[in-house]
Amino acid sequence: MTELLPAVLLGYLLGSVSGSLALGRLRGLDIRGMGSGNAGGTNALRSVGWLFALGVVVIDIGKGVAAALLAPLVPALFGETQIVAPVTLAALAGLAAVLGHVWPVYFGFRGGKGAGTAVGVVAVVAPWCLLPLVIVWLVTLLGTGYVGLATVLAGLSLVPSMWVFAPSPVAPALGGLAVALAVLLVFTHRSNLARLKSGTENRFEKARLLKRRR
Repeated sequence: MTELLPAVLLGYLLGSVSGSLALGRLRGLDIRGMGSGNAGGTNALRSVGWLFALGVVVIDIGKGVAAALLAPLVPALFGETQIVAPVTLAALAGLAAVLGHVWPVYFGFRGGKGAGTAVGVVAVVAPWCLLPLVIVWLVTLLGTGYVGLATVLAGLSLVPSMWVFAPSPVAPALGGLAVALAVLLVFTHRSNLARLKSGTENRFEKARLLKRRR
């Protein structure tokens, strides 16, 4: 069990490397003081531009991938006998990476909402969930134009997808990861949901295909 703490710590420290904040420092800007104030890809796109946003997304997804891939190697690095299942280490480190993105130790615990990093983790530990997740996200975005709503619904889709599309019985760690990520994404997007309820949420009109005719 001694490998659990190093794996979780590794995931958290990797997750704390925020793409928008790290790239922003190189350009002398803080994305948290621009646009919506969120240190994520959507705000980076709206506030700085597509090239900057692309770098942000690559870093944020990449650190989720790295956390899930590297965590199972921790016992070997420390010369420990493998006790905890690799999938459990990957899931816990992946969740820690998402938490690190939301509350990054390097940036005053003020980060993004965790969606990109969550996608990276899921791509490694439960790739069968990716297609349903992307479909739900795209359909919601194209139908409504609301990025936050699309992300929340895509996150919630992880829970049924984890079991329905799994090629084999789902490990308890993966089931717990799906629920934890879904809950976390709802929490981090609570301001978006509040604005949706009040009718003040920003809409990405260029992505919206189903527009109301006047």
